[in-house]
Amino acid sequence: MSSLKIKILKLPKNPGVYIFKDKAGDVLYVGKATNLRSRVGSYFSTPLTDKKLGVSRPKRPKDTKLRHATARNLDRPIEYAIDQIADIEVRETDSVLEALILEAQLIKKLQPKYNAMGKDDKSFSYFVITKEDFPRVLILRATDLPPHPQPLSLKRERGVRVAKTFGPYTSKKQMEIALKILRKIFPFHSNNQKTERGCLDFQIGRCPGPYAGAISKADYMKNIRGIRMILEGRKKGLIKKLETEMKNYAKNNEFEKAADARNKVFALKHIRDVALIASDEKLEIINQKSETIRIEAYDISNISGAHAVGSMVVFKNNEPDKSQYRKFKIKTVEGTDDVGMMREVLLRRFQNDWPQPDLILLDGGKGHLFMAERLLQELNLEMPMVTIAKGKSRKNLNFQFSIFNQFSIPKFSNLKNIINDKNLIKRIMDEAHRFAITYHKKLRRKNLLS
Repeated sequence: MSSLKIKILKLPKNPGVYIFKDKAGDVLYVGKATNLRSRVGSYFSTPLTDKKLGVSRPKRPKDTKLRHATARNLDRPIEYAIDQIADIEVRETDSVLEALILEAQLIKKLQPKYNAMGKDDKSFSYFVITKEDFPRVLILRATDLPPHPQPLSLKRERGVRVAKTFGPYTSKKQMEIALKILRKIFPFHSNNQKTERGCLDFQIGRCPGPYAGAISKADYMKNIRGIRMILEGRKKGLIKKLETEMKNYAKNNEFEKAADARNKVFALKHIRDVALIASDEKLEIINQKSETIRIEAYDISNISGAHAVGSMVVFKNNEPDKSQYRKFKIKTVEGTDDVGMMREVLLRRFQNDWPQPDLILLDGGKGHLFMAERLLQELNLEMPMVTIAKGKSRKNLNFQFSIFNQFSIPKFSNLKNIINDKNLIKRIMDEAHRFAITYHKKLRRKNLLS
């Protein structure tokens, strides 16, 4: 981890693509970044200079099903495998647009394990160049693509044939922004109708008007080839090609075409992808804000060891998820051993293939905390945990934190805010107590009736 820390601090602040690899050199994850140093560092610690960078991540459970189920529940599954990352490779690009394209190319080529986890076909989209006299550039979902070039069965695109696809891409919104940028440099006809009549794009210059005779087929196809070369990651080759054409046009006194080629070269060298940068940063912020924190709280209820039960309540951020509540009838502990009872509940909980908690809250004190820490070590698990001892009035909360209390994982960046919200913690623990005592009273009544 210390070597990775040094490597991260030396990363450029430019756009590009990062590749996470394990000890064997196998690719775990590929991602794009507006700022490579900032984005890569966000997986390990915030800020990068924080001494907490070396804190270990949650260890993967030995059970394969449990491990995969946990990874799928994360917004960025690779976060659950941070401890597997042994090397980081980065590839700088001139723009965020090129980083977006390069990311898609590498995902398709390398098939990283954690890029696909938790996603289905509907999550991916592709750029599509149609097979027509005047090809169009579309954005289609993976489920709308045929396995081979053939007529598509789309309501709006019946009879269209696919000439070339580029992808997969994970963000359709960013693809739409990228296509707008490309279309300003290389205009193309986008409507299904083969006419420019009533076409607003033609009037404002985004469509070169092939069906109105405003552009020759040869020049139109040059625009399509330009887009294709960009999507293939061949921008430098495209610039050289345009520069050669510009010189040839000038020699032949075709100054208008020479000026058009010159403008395209300038645009390619100074791609204005501010909107794409803003979108990329906004998506990152949204991901952080939309991350769901699963909080599990536990309580024990009994009378001198009789009718002992345990409760598990689940909150998603600050709201209860009652479908995830669980109750336990104590089976292995006799007498007034509250710590032993809590251990049985936790052990039985982690023997089930349920989603992993991001934070554990236990009703109890230091004894409960030490017991739970040892149990999680035995199970090869590590996660933030807090025990809460309450006074007689249940108003005074006394917190005891586990040794893993740094909360430095990006997924857990909101845990400090949750822990500091005493009203929320009290509400969660009161709910755990209510659920436990309700079950306890039910067993007592049942025993009395029998």
